[in-house]
Amino acid sequence: MNAIEDNTWSRAFQRLGGALPKPRAVLCVSAHWYVEGTLVTGNERPKTIHDFGGFPRALHEIAYPAPGNVALAKRVVELVGQGAARLSTEWGLDHGTWTVLRYLHPNADVPVLQLSIDAGLPGERHVAIGRALAPLRDEGILILGSGNIVHNLPDAFGRMRRGELQTPSWASAFDADAARALSQLDTKFLAQASSTAAGKTAHPTPDHYLPLLYVAGAASASDEVTFPITGFDLGSISMRSVKFDAKAA
Repeated sequence: MNAIEDNTWSRAFQRLGGALPKPRAVLCVSAHWYVEGTLVTGNERPKTIHDFGGFPRALHEIAYPAPGNVALAKRVVELVGQGAARLSTEWGLDHGTWTVLRYLHPNADVPVLQLSIDAGLPGERHVAIGRALAPLRDEGILILGSGNIVHNLPDAFGRMRRGELQTPSWASAFDADAARALSQLDTKFLAQASSTAAGKTAHPTPDHYLPLLYVAGAASASDEVTFPITGFDLGSISMRSVKFDAKAA
């Protein structure tokens, strides 16, 4: 709903879009393309996917007509490794991607690719793929991870029904631990965090956590780390955003 509402989060995404330099293209790792295998969208004109139900018609009518970039998609496959990744034209831009990008780049004038999350890989392998993609940063590509540092929907919806929207201690603790690890670029901690007892409470399924590992993998120890958006939606969904900026020489 943040995609069609004027609220704290939509305004925060608008501010973030105004602060970011315009990239040559965007490579987005979305929590909502969680499949077997590492796939890259190879569409010249990726479709807008409305991968949800039960929401207002206005949300289903949104189109985000950003172009793709087949040459860049092939470059991504090359970096990850032939045999370890492949092109796909069966997907497009799902709501993990366009609900954010419609604020960051409202004119849809920047080419956008999506990279899938292989559900069968361990955390350290997701970090390694992100590390393999790091050269794209020097080529003007924004590597965007779209998920949530804390994402327990049953808890959040239960709190909403009961009108109990205070943030529970387990959610704030996991969010703080992740923020500390991101500030220190502690990828070893980040890679295993969602598999701990605390991580399984924060993430009953890991799909919304894993995009973070790609971004952390692509980051450099010399980067400036900031958190342009913080806070919780529905009590226990962390909306924290992390930004890695290469420091000027």
